[in-house]
Amino acid sequence: MDTGNDKADVIIVGAGLAGMVAAHEAILRGRRVLMLDQEGQQSLGGQAFWSLGGLFMVNTPEQRRMGITDSAELAMNDWLGSAQFDRAEDANPRAYAEKFVEWSAGGMRSWLHDIGMRWFPVVGWAERGGASGSGHGNSVPRFHITWGTGTGVVKPFVKLMTQYAAAGQLRLAFRHRVTELITQDGRVTGVRGDVLEDTSALRGQSTSRAVKGDFEYSAEAVVLTTGGIGGNHDLVRKHWPEDRLGVAPDKMVAGVPDYVDGKMHAIAAAAGAGLINEDRMWHYCEGVENWNPIWPNHGIRILPGPSSMWFDAKGDRMEAPCLPGFDTLATLKRILQAGQHSWFILTQKIIEKEFALSGSEQNPDLTDGGWRDVLQARLGKGATPAVEAFKREGADFVVARDFDSLVEGMNKITPDAPLSADHLRAQIRARDMQLTNPFSKDAQVTAIRGARAYRGDRLIRTAKPHAILNKMNGPLIAVRLNILTRKSLGGVHTDIQGRVLTPDGGVLEGLYAAGEVCGFGGGGYHGYNALEGTFLGGCIFSGRMAGQNA
Repeated sequence: MDTGNDKADVIIVGAGLAGMVAAHEAILRGRRVLMLDQEGQQSLGGQAFWSLGGLFMVNTPEQRRMGITDSAELAMNDWLGSAQFDRAEDANPRAYAEKFVEWSAGGMRSWLHDIGMRWFPVVGWAERGGASGSGHGNSVPRFHITWGTGTGVVKPFVKLMTQYAAAGQLRLAFRHRVTELITQDGRVTGVRGDVLEDTSALRGQSTSRAVKGDFEYSAEAVVLTTGGIGGNHDLVRKHWPEDRLGVAPDKMVAGVPDYVDGKMHAIAAAAGAGLINEDRMWHYCEGVENWNPIWPNHGIRILPGPSSMWFDAKGDRMEAPCLPGFDTLATLKRILQAGQHSWFILTQKIIEKEFALSGSEQNPDLTDGGWRDVLQARLGKGATPAVEAFKREGADFVVARDFDSLVEGMNKITPDAPLSADHLRAQIRARDMQLTNPFSKDAQVTAIRGARAYRGDRLIRTAKPHAILNKMNGPLIAVRLNILTRKSLGGVHTDIQGRVLTPDGGVLEGLYAAGEVCGFGGGGYHGYNALEGTFLGGCIFSGRMAGQNA
């Protein structure tokens, strides 16, 4: 058994973004850190590497340059309207949310800028809500895409970890899977687990779970940063809130690698940790099967602009706020009332201007390129190369020159849920008729015009309104959309210092948590709904809190 040659002050379980931030903060305090992860060295950075790199920030120079007026007060109003905290155990999550919004409007940008991050100048407007000023959604654009996308978020912290390891301040132990938290007299004092065989698998691919040894390490503090449950669909279904969302679909695609298995939740509970809000989760409605998968059942999320028409599995157009990019959970519930999938119907003009795909690997211009690459990909002829590849190769895409052929193709890939061409055509024609003058009773048409009032959307994210059935705007495109699993909004209960709490609210001494394993802070700082950009931001903020206190 490996018991460790170097005594650590702090053990961090999980080498993702939250874990690296926690290690950075702890090392700045003079703490010696041991970081464990069940994956190989090539996976340092975890699932943040695969993200689009969007960060929720408030009242930034990027916003002001785009004519956006924002404030901590407005952001907090949006957060509380979205979170809808209504449980006794929401006290710590709410306190975490208040501190995060305060930081996002204060020192967050300068701290990240000093560490090396930079942002795309056009601020995105994600999760717009669409119901009321006191309800869910971002009132203004706040989604700051990092140059380099997820890799650009991870890169400065990977560099720091490498430097700390070379200086002897950090020991990295990969292929170390923690299976038990050691406790003594009610305090967590260390970890036990398995040493897995080495792997040459590429980042994100499935790796062997063959055991070649075991280990036991002790420390003054243990920090859990092991992520959520999105890669474990059995666990997702176990906690699925049927009373709020309806029955979980039989088929879901995975937005995260299979190592995001949620096993640490049970391990922490066995050591005395309290778990809260496990029924709160964040899954996307716009998932498509990756034609070039990296992990099992690999799904990619479409990040749509506001113009695609959205139909449920029966072919009925969905009503506001169930519009593209407005209210994820309301739309998820609406989709599941009619079936297990939904459809976008759009034109080539819409896909060229409005379709983006989530993920670092799907946005090489933002990930690896510069301004010339972005302008060529976003403003050149056709959609981005990644979107065009999905349109050509993706199992969920149908392209046709005429409407009857389009519906025939849709029915071919969903024979168990056939659609009526006449019913779909009538709904699209009614929408198209709303474009002949500047007035409209159609909520989506009004939303499109509202989006184009924002300079950023008009430039690169929203197509000029046009008739979908007009052949001059074709070809026609339909996309079958699957539910895509992604984030846990609940988990290990912590206080604002990142200390893990017991089921009765006491402090479980020696144990801390950060990132998705604790619902990004407190045990669920999003409440019921997320505002986007708050996942990476939550990892960074909660990692700082744990690292400053462990």
